[in-house]
Amino acid sequence: MPAMLAMENAAYVIGSYVVTLGAIGVYAVSMLARARKAARSVPDEERPWK
Repeated sequence: MPAMLAMENAAYVIGSYVVTLGAIGVYAVSMLARARKAARSVPDEERPWK
């Protein structure tokens, strides 16, 4: 019986992982986009990474 119960909840567990990892991915992409935009506004002489 425990295996059957686990299969009933599998959709919720998998769905939770998909939502969580998707949200983390969207957040990471948005942070990278904001960092690139901010880096373009820094003058060349103040860019230690170049």
